[in-house]
Amino acid sequence: MAFSLDPAVEKTSFRSRMVGGLRAADAGLQLRLCGWVHRRRNLGGLVFLDLRDRTGILQVSAGPAWTDEASLDLARELGAEDVVQVEGEVALRPPEARNPDMATGEVELRAFRVVRLNRAATPAIPVFRSPDEELPSEELRLRHRVLDLRRLEMQRNLYLRHRLVLEVRTYMDRLGFVEVETPILTKPTPEGARDFLVPSRNHPGEFFALPQSPQLYKQILMAAGLDRYFQIARCFRDEDLRADRQPEFTQIDVEASFIEPPDLFGWIEGLMAALGQVAGVEVPLPFPRFPYREVLEAYGSDRPDLRFPGKLQDWSRVLADADSEVLRAALSQGGRIRGLRVEGGVRLSRRDLEGLEELAKKAGARGLLWAKRSEEGVSGPLSRGLAPGHWEGLGLRPGDLALAVAGPDRTTLPALGAVRVPALRGAGVAPLGSTAWLWVTDFPLFEVDDEGRLQAAHHPFVHPHPEDFHLLDSEPSRVRGLAYDLVFNGVELGSGSIRNHLPPVQRKILRLLGLSEEEIDRKFGFLLEALGSGAPPHGGIALGMDRIVKEFVGAPSLRDVIAFPKTTAARALFEGAPSPVTDEELRELHLRRWEAAGENG
Repeated sequence: MAFSLDPAVEKTSFRSRMVGGLRAADAGLQLRLCGWVHRRRNLGGLVFLDLRDRTGILQVSAGPAWTDEASLDLARELGAEDVVQVEGEVALRPPEARNPDMATGEVELRAFRVVRLNRAATPAIPVFRSPDEELPSEELRLRHRVLDLRRLEMQRNLYLRHRLVLEVRTYMDRLGFVEVETPILTKPTPEGARDFLVPSRNHPGEFFALPQSPQLYKQILMAAGLDRYFQIARCFRDEDLRADRQPEFTQIDVEASFIEPPDLFGWIEGLMAALGQVAGVEVPLPFPRFPYREVLEAYGSDRPDLRFPGKLQDWSRVLADADSEVLRAALSQGGRIRGLRVEGGVRLSRRDLEGLEELAKKAGARGLLWAKRSEEGVSGPLSRGLAPGHWEGLGLRPGDLALAVAGPDRTTLPALGAVRVPALRGAGVAPLGSTAWLWVTDFPLFEVDDEGRLQAAHHPFVHPHPEDFHLLDSEPSRVRGLAYDLVFNGVELGSGSIRNHLPPVQRKILRLLGLSEEEIDRKFGFLLEALGSGAPPHGGIALGMDRIVKEFVGAPSLRDVIAFPKTTAARALFEGAPSPVTDEELRELHLRRWEAAGENG
């Protein structure tokens, strides 16, 4: 994606152009350029500088025939990342010296004058690296983020992010949505993670919370009659450490009145198509829609990667008479035998299979049974106690691999879901395309924890599916919600629902989650008051902006598309946050240190 601007826009008091847009047609122009010394090559009589700014890199040559003596001496001593101003003339490079790998590779600036605007300390990490050179460790790059952000890859990611956010605002405005900023200092609410709490200096013993999402405010905006709202919202969640989560993140927050799920699906599909056009990502419309239970049965995951064709199968009937103690035990306890046939899977090595088994164990299974079928026969742990007819019944052909897990659904489905794509990739199964989009719908309204208590599967404000209303009193764990997720290449990009707009229904849901009437009024009284004022049917979605950019650019981590991210330990290494505060600062907030306060403090 090009960074260059209109030349008239690029001009400032220090420079006449930026470097990235210079081409052969600009030969003969006399320009003043500014930037960082990306690399210096001293060839004795001639000095070549690679001058870098946000738009790209340009070769600058300094030589005795056209550069003043003081500037030539300076060019010989410039260090990496020194900030310079260069005046000179754009010239065509000799044919043998042109660089087809650089956008500016046909030209150079022959410098008349070189001025150092700032001397840089020796860089702690390299900004320049060859294509085959590995990046420094992520921790080191985050510690020296100012240098890491100078890499053109990072700047391209942030520039694309800017363009995508701009397109979101343009697209939503065309649909009549109004951007409204909701509070950052707000009331603690249950959103599935711990809140970041902010003590109030003016109200001793009371705390604000940083919002996990604008969920309640956007519902209040619907009750207020705004009809269509969106926001590029900053959100905060004090979650346990995860490899690719951030304690603060950005989401595209959307809410609208008088809608059903298909209305929202059409708008968001159009938004994804608009963003895909900016990023060069394929977005075929419309997206397929699958109920939660269906995708779980077929793929073992509620965010399946549909680029790969393999589906899970129920092998319980075919293997019911197998002479296997493991399989018999699972079936006798009410479980099922689930499997995945991997075409061409015989190529997976024992080490590959051990890696798949580790994935299955991390997903909750005790192990992973496998068998390979060749022209000579079948081998592997799954083959013990099975007859030739079993392999025919499973559709296993020579060259195929069978993977199986036996047990209850809560074990077999996530285990095979975890190994499905790695196994297919390892077998060389070709993806069906570069992108796969889908909506997953009709999620359960509740989940049941280990102690048999109901928990909100998405959040407490999802409207029950109309067909399941009658189950709320008798079998609430079977109630579906009007909730949906947007999935792209096996990654959840967003989650949303139609909301409860009727106060009695909302109260009933909160009671089923174990809240007393006093807790409901204390925590959600303001929301129930808004709903009781005459709230329309409404719903929405929250799309992860960081995830969208990450997936569109193919970055390995969210930290590659966020300017100043936190580590997996939720620390900001460059600025050194979080950091200790003094006792005096704590006293101003009416707080004491735990060590000083003691167990009763």
